[in-house]
Amino acid sequence: MPAGAVIMEPGNSAERFTGDWRTFKPVINQDKCTRCLRCWVFCPEPAISIVDRQYTSSSGRAWKNSVEINYDYCKGCGICVEECEPKAIDFIEEVK
Repeated sequence: MPAGAVIMEPGNSAERFTGDWRTFKPVINQDKCTRCLRCWVFCPEPAISIVDRQYTSSSGRAWKNSVEINYDYCKGCGICVEECEPKAIDFIEEVK
C-alpha cells in the first residue's frame, strides 16, 4: 500500500486482498438459500459469486448453481447477512 493508504487508480479492489480485516465472517447455508442474489447485489466487494456447481438440498430441491463467498475479499461487514431475506447467511466469529 502506498503511504497514507491512498490508492489513485480506480477499479483495483480485485488486486487487494482485504479478507484479513474481518472479525466475523458470513457463511451461506445452501439449504436455506433461494438464489435471489440480494447478497451479491449489496456486497460492496467482489466477494460473492455465483458458481456453476449443482447443489441438491436436504429436501431434494436441485439447483444448477451455488452462491459462494470468497474470503480473500470479504471484509466481514455483514451487509449480506442483513439483506438476506430467507436468513440463509449466518455471521460467525472468525477463528484464526
